[in-house]
Amino acid sequence: MGRYVLRRLLQLVPVFVGTTFLIYLLVWSIPGNPFAGMCGERPCPDSFIAAMTDKYNLNDNIVVQYFKYMGNLLTGDFGETFSGLDVGELIGLRYPVSVRLALVAVAIEAVIGLVAGILTGLRGRGFLDNLVLVSTLFLIAIPTFVTGFVIQILLGFQWEIMTPTVSSEATWGELIIPGFVLGSLSMAYVSRLTRTSIAENKHSDYIRTALAKGQPQRRIVWVHMLRNSVIPVLTFLGTDIGGLMGGAIVTEGIFSINGVGQLVYDGILSKEGVVVTGVVVLLVIVFLVVNLIVDLLYAVLDPRIRYD
Repeated sequence: MGRYVLRRLLQLVPVFVGTTFLIYLLVWSIPGNPFAGMCGERPCPDSFIAAMTDKYNLNDNIVVQYFKYMGNLLTGDFGETFSGLDVGELIGLRYPVSVRLALVAVAIEAVIGLVAGILTGLRGRGFLDNLVLVSTLFLIAIPTFVTGFVIQILLGFQWEIMTPTVSSEATWGELIIPGFVLGSLSMAYVSRLTRTSIAENKHSDYIRTALAKGQPQRRIVWVHMLRNSVIPVLTFLGTDIGGLMGGAIVTEGIFSINGVGQLVYDGILSKEGVVVTGVVVLLVIVFLVVNLIVDLLYAVLDPRIRYD
């Protein structure tokens, strides 16, 4: 197991370097003057542009810029915005909110999606199966922003079950509805993926062998069938965590949540490349760590994987 973990860790290094360099290249190689408009309607003085260009190492080669940036990042320095604000502090204020929102969304999609998928996969065709298939198709067909606006209008304004927007504290209870909206699309995919995996595995040879041995139905389902069926679902959930955190711009905008999605959106509008780079690099780290955890769970669920 130790060699398997070490191999996976070593594989993350080139992936991290390659993805972060590509992100840095895309953000800082955009044509145009990043400092345009910072001095109002008047053009910025040449001395100001020269100082800012030197501060952000824009005169260096893009590779040199990247390694200087990563060297500062490894010491915990995310840099400063063009207005002098510390990017690390901005991320520190926004990141916990997005983490809570993503965790709520993953919990909702995992619980509801797995339960619906297991029930329909075991029972086969029937009323419940048709209901889940129609419901998931409905969620897949409707864009997330439409789902968010409809729920906000119905629950927030008409029925007054919830507040239309989330407060600055963004408590766990306030994030349940936005988390449902954010995870609704993935919940539909988890349900369908679980249903398909259960339906395939319940006719496998090892299930027939367990039945022939007279093992209890509950043990067959929860120990044998579910253990193998959940592997593709874990893959989807692992990749979805990073996607939820990075793709929460729409949901955070609808419910006025001050998370990293909104921070990235503001950074794009104001051409704050250092903000966009810092947040996206942090999302890459989260994505790689989560996928490492998923790989280790693979090895626990199916020991054959770590020996391949």
